[in-house]
Amino acid sequence: MVSLNDIRSAAERIRGHIIHTPLVYSPTISSMCNAHVYLKLETMQRAGSFKIRGAMNKVLSKRGEIGHAGVVTASAGNHAQGVAVAAQTAGVKATIVMPEGSSLSKQEATKGYGAEVVLYGKNLRESLEHAMRLTQKGAMFVHPYDDDQVIAGQGTIALEILEEIPTPDLIIVPVGGGGLISGIAVGVKEEHPTVRVVGVQTAACPVTYRAYHNEDGGECLQPPSLADGIMVTQTGERTLPLIREYVDGMVLVTEEQIADAMLLLLERKKVIAEGAGAAPLAALMSGSVPVKPQSTVVLVISGGNVDSTMLERIIRRGQIQRGRIMCISVSLKDVPGSLASLLAVIARRGGNILHIHHVRGGRDLPVFTIRVNLEIETRGVDHIKEIKDQLEKEGYSLVLKEP
Repeated sequence: MVSLNDIRSAAERIRGHIIHTPLVYSPTISSMCNAHVYLKLETMQRAGSFKIRGAMNKVLSKRGEIGHAGVVTASAGNHAQGVAVAAQTAGVKATIVMPEGSSLSKQEATKGYGAEVVLYGKNLRESLEHAMRLTQKGAMFVHPYDDDQVIAGQGTIALEILEEIPTPDLIIVPVGGGGLISGIAVGVKEEHPTVRVVGVQTAACPVTYRAYHNEDGGECLQPPSLADGIMVTQTGERTLPLIREYVDGMVLVTEEQIADAMLLLLERKKVIAEGAGAAPLAALMSGSVPVKPQSTVVLVISGGNVDSTMLERIIRRGQIQRGRIMCISVSLKDVPGSLASLLAVIARRGGNILHIHHVRGGRDLPVFTIRVNLEIETRGVDHIKEIKDQLEKEGYSLVLKEP
């Protein structure tokens, strides 16, 4: 099993090849939670996530054993990039097997680090099976989480946290197969046994959560999830014993809670976090993890590799939930100036037009009438009411619609 000495050795081995990421205090989140909340920003790590730590430790520790076939692994994205960078650093070949539906941006990023990308399988399990077959050609396999060197590498995060905050009360860590939380828990608990370490997993695929609670693991069908980085079908054989020995608790968060946490990090801290990285904040804000007043809490924001299209969806969803978007349909006389007059009313009330669409000749429209569908940016629910009341006061007939 991995020990604190293994983690310290890993820290020395990978020093200079990774970034000592910042531990940032958040006054806003602290105020919201009545605690002292710090963010360990692995979003600023090389390749955009913590995964490079474990991959780098594995590849560098085994460099003398790696042949011409290089290394091979399977990953949906972050581990792929971590292994690619580690192999590039060590000067060896890397072959990465990714599920067929993997993010295009993560595929391109992995190729950009010099790795060969092979698309195979509908999920990570099938990709892993194919990667294992490729080891028959002499490549060394780098497991995403179930490997002692990988676990020790991830555990270097604990050493960095304790350098700056020797005795935090609580550390919340995202959990997939368990490599990250295993390493952090060992690194923390063997130094300071009283520090609580709690894991958080997505309810969309709670395999490790169930194993930790001795429940039937069942099968994770891997539905679409914001937290694709922690969507695994099986807990590690090496990680689970460490989790059971060192971790103080395991909780679940929903997709909605993850989305809210991603938006909160973006709006309040200007931190772009992927779903898995935002899971600890989701657990904190939802109350899933009890926090003592004025205690010191560290959230491991594990990665920031999120597609721009996904980020756009998150932002829009947040705007809708906060009443920041108003959609209306208004009937106007089809004469010059009618649209300008409508827009002027909205402008005077501070509404910002995002989209506008004219409808002419509808079956239910009179000949000299048009329908205008508007999407308006507002300050919130009260502002929506203000705009609506003003339009009705000036004689407009409108219908509020769902964004």
